[in-house]
Amino acid sequence: MIVKKVTYYSLFISILFCISCENNMEEVKAVSEQFETTVETIEEVKMLYSESANIRVELRAPTLLRHKTKNPFLEFPEGLQLTFFDDSLRVNSKLSAKYGIRYEKEQRTIVRDEVVWLNENKNEKLETEELLWNERARKILSDKFVKITTDTESIFGEGFEAEQDFSSYKIKKITGIVRVNANEFNED
Repeated sequence: MIVKKVTYYSLFISILFCISCENNMEEVKAVSEQFETTVETIEEVKMLYSESANIRVELRAPTLLRHKTKNPFLEFPEGLQLTFFDDSLRVNSKLSAKYGIRYEKEQRTIVRDEVVWLNENKNEKLETEELLWNERARKILSDKFVKITTDTESIFGEGFEAEQDFSSYKIKKITGIVRVNANEFNED
């Protein structure tokens, strides 16, 4: 008889508890937001970017952190490698860095720490500590020390500006030894 009383009593308490509960949706939302993660981790990343149905860039990274904030951003804390392709899917150039961050709303990407860009077609190598890609302006910029090496020369500078495909670039505050042919100069 005691078992029946306990069962009826617990059933009565449960029903009473359910009837007396009223959930305020704002409170429920606030509580659930406390337990939501604001960072999504993705391992062994391979992403392809296309333009006009042509693959333009392949991104590889050991880890990608997707920060879900009011100003969302992607972070590559263990570095990244980018491979750029031409219209025939031939490799144009490659870029690597030990750290990267992309601000989605601003359409701005920054790569830092041992940044190396290799132009496969021109046999050029750019080395710097930081590059900024302004996607809206379609420009690559840096105000840091840069070094560009080719088969015949090494050029140094403070600052860099390029088209986003590195088809042309300018080095600021340039120093170094550059080989030129005498017939490249006009004497008046």
